[in-house]
Amino acid sequence: MLGPQGRRGEVLADLHTDFPERFDERRELSGLAANGERRELRLEEHWLHKGGVVLKFAGVDSISDAERLAGIEVQIPREQRAELEAGAAYVSELVGCEVFIGDPSELLGTVADVDFGGGAAPLLVIRGGQQQEYLVPYAEEFLRAVDFERRRIDMTLPEGLLELQAPLSSDEKQQQKFEADEARAAGERKKRR
Repeated sequence: MLGPQGRRGEVLADLHTDFPERFDERRELSGLAANGERRELRLEEHWLHKGGVVLKFAGVDSISDAERLAGIEVQIPREQRAELEAGAAYVSELVGCEVFIGDPSELLGTVADVDFGGGAAPLLVIRGGQQQEYLVPYAEEFLRAVDFERRRIDMTLPEGLLELQAPLSSDEKQQQKFEADEARAAGERKKRR
């Protein structure tokens, strides 16, 4: 939940479901705070708003009440989840899975998050060794095997995908700085003319 929306305790939330119509059926929800604290929430009403959803909970009747809900993640019990189509997965199933690439398999890292911001496929945010982070599309054409019980995803990635995200070497950084300095100097010479 992002924060207050209105004056009577309504809260604006990002919409992380493909089934917003299920809010019509669900009244008992759970809120999970960043510190792991859980809170039961009774949904009184909701409506879609600017790509998100406005939620009104029982007992949350003021702006200050709504402010206390900011940052809390709304959840439903696992057994109430909607059935997904083949190949689809819930974020909670993906986060924490180890991702292996290549043949023979090599550990790339662990799924830390899923980003739905760009493109047709969601991006797995994978954290590897030495704090390296990779963004890898969770796309059927890259998946070899998915085993949520073993928390393992095996993928075959297009050649060069990971290299595009690799940090620059010291030589590459020097070259990049040199080119930027040259461009800046050329711009200054042009101004003087």
